[in-house]
Amino acid sequence: MRIDQLQQEFKFNCRYRPFPLHPETPAEGQSLEQLFGAQMDIPAAMARLTQVAESLGLPFGQRSHTYNSRNAQELGLWVADQKKFKVYVDAVYRAYFVNGINIAKPEELLKIIATIDLNVDEAKRVLQEKSYAALLDRDLESAISSGIKAVPTLKCDGRELVGFQSEEMYTAFLCDTL
Repeated sequence: MRIDQLQQEFKFNCRYRPFPLHPETPAEGQSLEQLFGAQMDIPAAMARLTQVAESLGLPFGQRSHTYNSRNAQELGLWVADQKKFKVYVDAVYRAYFVNGINIAKPEELLKIIATIDLNVDEAKRVLQEKSYAALLDRDLESAISSGIKAVPTLKCDGRELVGFQSEEMYTAFLCDTL
């Protein structure tokens, strides 16, 4: 991914924060048409996302639905404590953006946990007990209060770069802030 390459080149630390784009999405998900209606040309948006993914060497499927990411984000905080965050994020990305899997469903997240060699029973407990819900809420509050409204958002030295950008834009941003 582009951020990994930039970190190697510019030697900076990156803190990932969860940020739900559509927290009102029901657990069963909703179609992109239901979510965006006439506000967006969905085929054109999907074509752009496919193009961006290809430019980054990332797989990308043609999904028709969006799903609530709250459970995946809560579990991600636990996974980070287990030192497997990067592999988890990659697996959740593939499940959601490539295979169209509903990541709101605990059973789907537990399948992902099994593939990254973490304790499935412990993950199930974390989800059932909402062990990381308060921490996730604090992280979200902090992100919102710092002005984040979209993903990805890169913040550094009081400046920010929002959305998927060209490598040149990221490089210019980092050269001006580091």
